[in-house]
Amino acid sequence: MSQIFEKDPSTVCDYSVDWSYWLGLDTISTSSWKVPTGIVCIVKENTTTHATVWLKGGSNGQEYVLTNQIVTAAGRTDERSIRIRVRQR
Repeated sequence: MSQIFEKDPSTVCDYSVDWSYWLGLDTISTSSWKVPTGIVCIVKENTTTHATVWLKGGSNGQEYVLTNQIVTAAGRTDERSIRIRVRQR
């Protein structure tokens, strides 16, 4: 199941996936994000256990699904999705 976040169209904010429960003693080596058209990614970053994307924009009333894919130090690969619902507040 994907996480669901709400944002205002004018908000610039960060959204993260916490991989620590899945990783165990492993760590994130690389992280990439698939970001749909209509919402803007301004920063992609990660630690050894979290992958973060900074977003701006989006159209009021729209929902965007972003997918984070990681590769671990041990060579495992997995992905998780988050949903961003854009609502004027």
